[in-house]
Amino acid sequence: MPETPELRQTLGDLVVAAHRLARLAARVTGSTESPATWRTLSVLQTVGPMRLGELAEHSRVSQPTMTKLVRNLVDAEWVKRIADTTDARAWQIAITAKGADALQTWRDELSAALVPMFADLSDDELAAMRATVEIIGSRVDLSTAASAALAGRG
Repeated sequence: MPETPELRQTLGDLVVAAHRLARLAARVTGSTESPATWRTLSVLQTVGPMRLGELAEHSRVSQPTMTKLVRNLVDAEWVKRIADTTDARAWQIAITAKGADALQTWRDELSAALVPMFADLSDDELAAMRATVEIIGSRVDLSTAASAALAGRG
């Protein structure tokens, strides 16, 4: 399908709605963790270990901010530093099992907080949401794979 004004508008609306939904869910859960914490853990879980600067870029924070964030995540045992096999002077950051568990718990809390808002969906509406999630997931997975290949990780 070529780009159309309707496609562009729908994608923009989807991004805005997703951000609003995520912010609402985070408020409802009462989580005190920074969104950057969850974004960082999610990036590490999805993409795998990476250097601090690359992680900062993926998480959309400055390198000094990421340094502080990683220090806190290491203290919480949610991430670990591992030797970079391509450069003995450098480290990569990797999510730990404890970090993956914390991320899954947070995601479960988010979805549980939203259930009351969507409990009255019809079967067709729920199927449409599931289809949307699958479409978006497949496109994002393709984009992640392409980015990894371009970066030499694929």
